[in-house]
Amino acid sequence: HVIFCALSPSEFNRVSSLDSAKEIWDRLMVTYEGTNQVKDTKINRLVHDYELFTMLENENISSMYARFNDIINALKAIEEAKDLSTLPLEDLLGSLMTHELRMNDQVRNESKKKTIALKASKDEERDED
Repeated sequence: HVIFCALSPSEFNRVSSLDSAKEIWDRLMVTYEGTNQVKDTKINRLVHDYELFTMLENENISSMYARFNDIINALKAIEEAKDLSTLPLEDLLGSLMTHELRMNDQVRNESKKKTIALKASKDEERDED
């Protein structure tokens, strides 16, 4: 009942004929994450995009960086979406602990960053070189 309440009308129509929460969950998971074959194809496409990444013509640095981050984040999301039906509980716990450590390291590194300001100076003498 809780799953049905959380679904949009189109999602509800997709799973309303199913009998168990497990069947509903599996159908939604395949719908939004895809099968293992789809995940492998997505990974291969993203790795290809990563390996051949170049700055587009008339693209500024900011949009190039955003496009690069999109590729990296998509790869991380697919990598972290493990198949829980075959994943032992110990491995799931290990993945969660690793993720927590990475998040803590990221927060710690952000707080350690220092800003360096450089002062420009102008020479009074100009060389004709």
